[in-house]
Amino acid sequence: MEQACLEAGIKTKCVFSSEIDKNACASYELNFGENPYSDIKEVHEFPDFNFLLAGFPCQSFSYAGKRKGFGDTRGTLFFDVERILNQKKPEYFLLENVRGLITHDKGKTYQTIKEKLEAIGYSVEHLLLNSSNFDVPQNRVRIYILGVLNKNIKITLNSDLGAADTHKYKLQTKFTQISLFEEEKVRTKVVKDILEEHPDPKYICTTAFTKQLKNVIGSDLSQLHGYRLIDYRGGKSLHSWELGVKGKCSPNEIEFMNLLISNRRKKIFGTHQDGKSLTREQIITFYHKDNFESLTRSLISKGYLSCYDEKYNPVCGNMSFEVFKFLDPQGISITLTASDSNRLGIVQNNVARRITPRECARLQGYPDSYKLLDNDNAVYKQMGNGVSVPVIKEVLSNFITHNVKKQLTKASSGQAKPV
Repeated sequence: MEQACLEAGIKTKCVFSSEIDKNACASYELNFGENPYSDIKEVHEFPDFNFLLAGFPCQSFSYAGKRKGFGDTRGTLFFDVERILNQKKPEYFLLENVRGLITHDKGKTYQTIKEKLEAIGYSVEHLLLNSSNFDVPQNRVRIYILGVLNKNIKITLNSDLGAADTHKYKLQTKFTQISLFEEEKVRTKVVKDILEEHPDPKYICTTAFTKQLKNVIGSDLSQLHGYRLIDYRGGKSLHSWELGVKGKCSPNEIEFMNLLISNRRKKIFGTHQDGKSLTREQIITFYHKDNFESLTRSLISKGYLSCYDEKYNPVCGNMSFEVFKFLDPQGISITLTASDSNRLGIVQNNVARRITPRECARLQGYPDSYKLLDNDNAVYKQMGNGVSVPVIKEVLSNFITHNVKKQLTKASSGQAKPV
């Protein structure tokens, strides 16, 4: 917000902040000299201000919807956003949330939010944007809800979900037409651009885990680029039975488990999701060797397979992997989350390691001047919960140009007002 206003020649002062996570508060204080710790539900008096910036979780709408209906927003943090807007009537707001808000409860949640905001007097628009379109090497689609009080809102940015993964991203950004006769490669920021040159050795994968990886991939660990370590998916994935996490498996056992993973989701076996179990009769339609009994006994004893009511199912141990996804340095990262950012990996100079907190910050577009806490877990969580800085700047720059600056120009004093 400050970056966008500075470029627009608008003076700013943040007059109040509120955050309940103590580590996030410590980070804020480290960078801005102010500790914003408070529970917004308990705050009822605010200084005057022109612009509200807020993020709020939407999970509690599920509870509200089942018990009260979506006409009632009490019990959700959006209620406090609504309360503050109603009380102070600032001229503008920007709200950020996960993309699922737009489809949550078949669209009823967002519709309720929009109606509540319009009832206060705001004209409201929303954008769905992917951070990867703003030179941030991360697939992160978020909704940005903007409002103007008692005036029509104007935004010239368009929603764009961007590429859903690295493969589509590479295809999308390979070429751009710059004239009728010439094509030129587009150079956008990718994962390799945010890597630290000399990361702390503490982020290197353990010797045991590295050995397991090499047993499957070979000595060239760059083959891991883009691989996911996950037990209930096929495709470009490595599984616990291939790595020998619970004990070494024979080639036949690995083949059996991989066939089970790739076939059990087929519609001919039902419409269940990942927990679908198959009978012996169903399995032998795709596993044709005559060692079914001995093979399944061995896999059950090692803990890779379970059998209940004569139905077989993989025993998935995905949380046991040191890294659950190795990023492709030539592509974009998957979406950072608060719970999994600490287990994203990269292969650099043929060394497998986890990405560092600073690299997570760079994946969100934070400048290196932003100070990080000396608490890795807190930073991983903070970045997983955070917003992509360049996206917010671009959204607000566009909004300010078409809404704020026009109103400031009309002000009789001709002076820029504090935001």
